[in-house]
Amino acid sequence: MERTFSIIKPDATKRNITGAINKIIEENNLKIVAQKRLKLSVEKAKGFYSVHQDKPFFNDLIDYMTSGPVIIQVLEGNNAVEEYRKIMGSTNPDNADKGTIRKEFALNIQENSVHGSDSPSNANIEIKYFFDDSEIVI
Repeated sequence: MERTFSIIKPDATKRNITGAINKIIEENNLKIVAQKRLKLSVEKAKGFYSVHQDKPFFNDLIDYMTSGPVIIQVLEGNNAVEEYRKIMGSTNPDNADKGTIRKEFALNIQENSVHGSDSPSNANIEIKYFFDDSEIVI
């Protein structure tokens, strides 16, 4: 079993589609073993996205990710990172496969409804950034 990290982003929480996204996650054999709703502070968002701090879209990303509540999650399953990335679809929803979260729900390339870890090592880092071990319940 492997774990990955997920964020249901502000555009999705504003449209009240978090349940629909969770349904897709669970129908694709991933188990939600931790989940909480919060509003990211600017400081927390900047820390999480620090890898992008020198990119021109950084400030817009921080503004967007702090614009409303998010749902942060730990997902578990076989090849969880790879499987969740397939379920999410391409970052650009125009290029995403039919039936993926981003094809079905994303508004545009920034407001693309979900974030998922891109590797097992990053999943571990991202999970620890937001969750204590005691919050992850199998």
